[in-house]
Amino acid sequence: MQAEHEAEAGTGADSGTGAAAVPGADSGAGTGADTTSEAGRGAEAAAAGAAGTEAAKSRRFPSVTQDTARPEGHGRAAPGDALAARQWPMLSVLAATAVGLLLTALGHPRVGCLVIGVALITASVLRRVLPSVGMLAVRSRFTDMVTYGLLGVAITLLALVMEPKPLLEIPFLESAVRFTVR
Repeated sequence: MQAEHEAEAGTGADSGTGAAAVPGADSGAGTGADTTSEAGRGAEAAAAGAAGTEAAKSRRFPSVTQDTARPEGHGRAAPGDALAARQWPMLSVLAATAVGLLLTALGHPRVGCLVIGVALITASVLRRVLPSVGMLAVRSRFTDMVTYGLLGVAITLLALVMEPKPLLEIPFLESAVRFTVR
């Protein structure tokens, strides 16, 4: 009965439909002719519930987000129950980055930045070579490889040209720095 009233008022699960959408609903609600039995009302409620589940299976995005999407590396990168076992690429890159940050904090910035750069380049290679990399997979394979690789090369180059006594001399870089600092 409640489903029938919601369908008539347009407040049910499928709010765009009226009483005509519910099979067996009394279209002349104002006449007072209530010919449906209790069993008929149960069937109407079941039909209204089925219409509500069809509306719930809509392919449209909800107006209010209820949950976040699963990351690509969670369920798609490695099959089965190997949750911890498939995370070793990400854990190794994070461990190397932590070592690099620790070395930088202890007063060895060039070595620390080199370790971080090499860790990111390794992440790029791992993303290309391994079929299941766990949470190291964030975007598409190509985008991850390019992102990790470019960041790794940039950090490595910055470590190599770091003052004092740079290991790599780039002639135009010195004049560019002087031009921007002045």
